Amino acid sequence: MTRTTTVAEGAFAPGHLGGLTQFLPFELVDDVLEQTGTLQQRVRALPSRVGIYFVLALGLFPGLGYQRVWDKLVAGLAGLDLHTPSEAALRHLRRRLGPKPLEMLFHVLAVPLARPSTPGVSYRHWRTVAFDGCNSLKAPHLPRIRALLGKVRHHWGMSGYPSLRLTVLCETGTRGLLGAVFGRSKAGEIVQATRLLPKLTTQMLLLADRAYDGDEFLGQVADTVAQFLVRLSARRRPAVLAVLPDGTYLTRFRHVHVRIIDADITVTTNGGKTVTGRYLLATTLTDHRHDPADALVRVYHERWEIETAYYALRHTMLTGRVLRSQDPRGLEQEVWALLTLYQVLRMAMADAVESLPGIDPDRASFTIALQAARDEVIRADHILPQQQQASTKGMATAIRASLLPPRRARTSARKVKCPTSRYPAHLTSGHPLNSQNVTRLALALRAQPPSTAAAGHGGQRNKVLQIMRTTPDRIWHARDLANELGITSYDSFYVQLGRWTREGLLDKIANATYTLATDWLPTSPSHLIKRTP
Repeated sequence: MTRTTTVAEGAFAPGHLGGLTQFLPFELVDDVLEQTGTLQQRVRALPSRVGIYFVLALGLFPGLGYQRVWDKLVAGLAGLDLHTPSEAALRHLRRRLGPKPLEMLFHVLAVPLARPSTPGVSYRHWRTVAFDGCNSLKAPHLPRIRALLGKVRHHWGMSGYPSLRLTVLCETGTRGLLGAVFGRSKAGEIVQATRLLPKLTTQMLLLADRAYDGDEFLGQVADTVAQFLVRLSARRRPAVLAVLPDGTYLTRFRHVHVRIIDADITVTTNGGKTVTGRYLLATTLTDHRHDPADALVRVYHERWEIETAYYALRHTMLTGRVLRSQDPRGLEQEVWALLTLYQVLRMAMADAVESLPGIDPDRASFTIALQAARDEVIRADHILPQQQQASTKGMATAIRASLLPPRRARTSARKVKCPTSRYPAHLTSGHPLNSQNVTRLALALRAQPPSTAAAGHGGQRNKVLQIMRTTPDRIWHARDLANELGITSYDSFYVQLGRWTREGLLDKIANATYTLATDWLPTSPSHLIKRTP
């Protein structure tokens, strides 16, 4: 049987990624090289375009050395008179390129991958996206790398390898990336996530965990005009501005009106185990009629898709290996190449599933896609779009033929698998040690006090707000408020009033004299609800 392979001409022939080349075409790579000033001045044995595909191929075969990866690129090009470079020549090729073209390539490809109508991609008309950080990309334990990244001190001592902190903005439906920032582990997730805020648009609903519940950060998210649904720390006690008919309530975080969903979620497993947990969610979707609390709680669960994305990057692609680059520029180049390769794989998976109506993209197997991509690189198949002779064996066919079963609702205890992990084990969490299917999920909203002085609980801060709302035009002396509450320890109460003034709840107009801040004056909840189509 004779097989025909169509590749680029001459010295450019080894520059390919098999079927992934269709999502990373030659014209795009050449344009990026030209814009970053890394295009070769004259064509020799190793053109810059070949270098880009070689660096990306290093991510496809993380356990192989330079020359064996090169052998994979040329394995399907038998019969061509190709130069065989030395390992030193390939190392010099990487240095010549640097990190800039790979960084630009990633930013060009970091776009939403699925149509808004694709199942699992959107909530109503907002595309669901998520922030999260990863601190487990390990770099070589070398002086130059340690000087760049440092090492993390844990309660049991110093970490074994220097590690990168990576923060990404992920499209939860396809697990494709919309942006990424990485650097020293000491750089906080919030600092890195702030650099990704310009990626948010009005068509997005941001999902985030308790690490991102700061008022200042949420205010910056709201300024992008994107919607958000963020879990708050259980220690937070937001002030009640108005209680909605469904039991949720409105409050303010700095200049942003948000709706708080305080709910107990009870799951029952097929093993007969019942587990209850509290979720405290804050969202800019304040209309309880269009966005019921139970629907938003279920949407928030989509945030976990970003953990699956990190698993694919750290374990399926890298198989837990330490990054191979031994200098700062090479390390930066390698990370951008890994992110680009990951995004191209997700593009191929999304494209394959889009041809099957009604199929959720999360049913495409990343492992199958990765293995199919490796096979096509070795065979040099499907490099150019017009090559149709082996279409039945292409990556898209392999993905569609090996769809995962529909996602089951499951629960299990979060386990610490590494004996020296910095995370504590939670053996008393109540969750089953082994994964069990969820047979029933019940949601119960916690009752909130109405915004009137008649309510007798809800925290001292809420009580003060309720009292002051009964006569909103009155000027209150601190001692009068203390007497209303039956407080005899004035000093600590004065400190609390000062803190609430700094938080914007009260206005201080004289010594120990306060009025209700304008934003917290009583009003109908209907005036505070932001209508969304």
